[in-house]
Amino acid sequence: MKRHISNLFTLLNLFFGCIAIVFALQNGIDIIYTKEGEQFIKLKENICLASLFIAIAAVVDFLDGFVARALNICSEMGKQLDSLADMVSFGVAPGIILYQFLRMGFIKDADGIDASTLVLLPAFIFTCAGAYRLARFNLDTTQAYGFKGVPIPAAGLVVASLPLIYWYSNSDVIYNLILNKWFLYAIIILLSWLMVSKLPIMAMKFKDYSIKNNMPKIILAAITILSAVLLKWLAVPVIFIAYIILSLAIKSKTTT
Repeated sequence: MKRHISNLFTLLNLFFGCIAIVFALQNGIDIIYTKEGEQFIKLKENICLASLFIAIAAVVDFLDGFVARALNICSEMGKQLDSLADMVSFGVAPGIILYQFLRMGFIKDADGIDASTLVLLPAFIFTCAGAYRLARFNLDTTQAYGFKGVPIPAAGLVVASLPLIYWYSNSDVIYNLILNKWFLYAIIILLSWLMVSKLPIMAMKFKDYSIKNNMPKIILAAITILSAVLLKWLAVPVIFIAYIILSLAIKSKTTT
């Protein structure tokens, strides 16, 4: 039974990813008209639950790897199962969130409600890039303590933060930026490229517990705590950017 413990966590990751898809697929858009006839686009709070379950899936995904290493029960089947779960939780679910936000981005424009589905389909470029990233990772045995390209959970969490930033932000600038279709296309292209690239990205694993060798992780933890306190949900993309910068700063170590 011991060897199935980590697989149970992996299946929970998949389970929560499926729930996230259910909430992301709901029609999360209300079109409201003011007395003056002005159209106002409002996102239903339900789609934020998709973000919540993606976040829960990420926690379970971390525990999955931690338990497997702690109990020394890593297996090839577990590796493949983990990738399948990650594909759903951090590939498909975020792709649907991007699709919904692109819908909102076009609807707020004049005659945007009649926009072709074709202009929304680029959202799933993110999903396809994530699938490629996972397949390449499974075939590469040199990524034990460093990644080549951004891991799909990290990219998926950035996308998952969009509904939360949108819903809880009081800034019109941020609100309009997130609903800008060109900004969303740029996010899709950037995150997709980061996943399929071979940029040296540090893994949140420890070879030892010395401060010197783990300084980048300590700095990232400090940035995470500080950003969460000061920026709330906007902290997620800030932490992601810090993660990329710190990884590139120590690139000589992440590829060894």
